[in-house]
Formats: sequence, structure tokens, C-alpha cells
Amino acid sequence: MNHSDAILELFQDSIRTKQAAASELASPISQATNLMLDALKNNHKILSCGNGGSAADAQHFAAEMVCRFERERPGMPAIALTTDTSAITAIANDYGYDQVFAKQIGSLGVEGDILLAISTSGNSDSITTAVKAAHEKKIRIIALTGRDGGEMAKLLDANDIEIRVPSESTARIQEVHLLTIHCLCHQIDETLFG
Repeated sequence: MNHSDAILELFQDSIRTKQAAASELASPISQATNLMLDALKNNHKILSCGNGGSAADAQHFAAEMVCRFERERPGMPAIALTTDTSAITAIANDYGYDQVFAKQIGSLGVEGDILLAISTSGNSDSITTAVKAAHEKKIRIIALTGRDGGEMAKLLDANDIEIRVPSESTARIQEVHLLTIHCLCHQIDETLFG
């Protein structure tokens, strides 16, 4: 298979994954939008976290909220817990990597905030520990997962929302996570500033 054929197949696979996800995820994305809107309207913030590509997604979401998405509007309070290298390395060194987000949630999070927890597998210790820390602070979770939802899905309660991409491929899951983030940003903007 030449490069062009392989690239075409990757595009087609991404399209198929998004088509399969569309009907399954529209409702939980809508519910997540409403949860975020309630928090923002009540002067709360959205914390986000993930590892690797999911860390980039967490930062992407926070940047869209703080700066702007597709329209000029006031910034909205969102913090990516993946960006403070001094805090992350101090926590990892002193307590272990599994605590890098949980310790920040303990310091920055308050009841009424939202945690956007992103993990393609749902099995990252730092993310599952973050979910537990958020629950201790009565912070509701919006979980972006894939595959079978992993350990994170088992930790969620009735007040949380899971947006699980129906795929086994990390790349395809991440592509739908990014689209989900854009859907959340778009709906928040339309509702508050449309």
C-alpha cells in the first residue's frame, strides 16, 4: 500500500469512528454542556487533566475557554492541571506521579467546580486518583474515555458524566475527544453568547 492509499484509509477510519460516535455521544455531550454551563453561571471553574495527548487536550480545552473559541467573548474560568511544571514535578517527586492532579485539585478545587478528566484507556493512575480527589471535594466529573472506560468509569457516580468513544484505537479515540471538546466549547459559547 502506498502512502496516499494508507492516508486515505486513515481518513476513512477516522470518519467511520466519528459516525459511530455521533449518535452515541450526542446525549452525554449535551449533558456535559449543561453541567459546565451550570458551573460557569454559578461562578465556578472547570479543571482539566490528562496525560500525553490527553494532557494536550486538557490544555486545548482550557485555552479555548480562557481566550476564546470561535467568537469574541469574555474569558471563562478554566485551568489545565497539566501546565504547571514546578507543581507537577514537586508533587511527583515528593508524593508520586499518581498524585500530580489530585494534589492540585485539593488545593484549587471547590465544591461546584467541574473536573474534565481525559484518558483514552481510563486506566491512568494519575487520572483515577484525580477523580477520587474531586469526589472528596464534591466536584462533579466529566470523563472523556474510550475502549471499555477502564478503572475511571468504575469510579464515576450518578452525578458524573462519561463520554466514552466507541473505539479501541488510541488515535481514533483522541480524534473524537478533540471533536467533543470543540462541541462543548461551541455549545457553551452559543448558549451564553449566541
